[in-house]
Amino acid sequence: MTSASSDARAALAARARMSPRRRAELSRRIQYGILIVLGLVIVVTTQWDRVAEVFLNPESIKAILPAIPRAALNTVMYTLGAFAVGLTLGTALALMKLSSIRVWRALATGYIEFFRGIPALLVVFAYGYAIPTAFEIRFSSVLLQISLALGMVSAAYIAETVRAGLQAVPKGQVEAARSLGMSSGATMRRIVIPQAFRMVLPPLTNEIVLLLKDTSLVFGLGLATTDYELTKVGRTALSSAGGGLTSILVIGIAYLLITIPLSALTRHLERTTGSKGHV
Repeated sequence: MTSASSDARAALAARARMSPRRRAELSRRIQYGILIVLGLVIVVTTQWDRVAEVFLNPESIKAILPAIPRAALNTVMYTLGAFAVGLTLGTALALMKLSSIRVWRALATGYIEFFRGIPALLVVFAYGYAIPTAFEIRFSSVLLQISLALGMVSAAYIAETVRAGLQAVPKGQVEAARSLGMSSGATMRRIVIPQAFRMVLPPLTNEIVLLLKDTSLVFGLGLATTDYELTKVGRTALSSAGGGLTSILVIGIAYLLITIPLSALTRHLERTTGSKGHV
């Protein structure tokens, strides 16, 4: 009994004497060992010929590649159009929320809560089918139609981001501008808004990434072939004979080629503006 207790105390003492660096190194080795075992299991159990047949079908790649450049361009155009609408409307909503007039604040709050509370897909369908039918409106272009649909939803999120940026501008700078004789409007345009937008550049860039992915929601609209975006092209290829899952992989890579540079830009802006994450 005494010998067992002595051995246990010796083991505890040896563990206590292990330096933090040694424990960290031991933990890393264990984790690497687990990863190696999992990798070997995946390599051994996966049917690689089946994976190549489903995801890397050369015929499917050849069939879908010609449509990718046009679809990617449409995706980017829809994103930029929606962001232009969202940024313009979102900035107006942010100013309304900060207004001293209660009616403006109530209208902005109602808009933001409504469009943040419903799925964006409903808004896309509304602009695609409900609004043209109910009001007998014909949009001049698909770009305008999609930009309005996604932009109105994006505006609700951009508004909160811009509002936070406007409120983050030090009040001392506003007071200094007013003491120099600048009007409240001039102070807002020349002092507050430029500084606020510098602070919210990273989350606004991230909003572009989100909008880029939200363009996939327009797949349900009756689009002409020349108006297809990436997801619509992938869905069409998936439904075709012999399409398989290769088309989904190709579309995913196309999205990554666009979103990865944007994500890198977001990280760069976070470093250069000193802003970490969303404002």
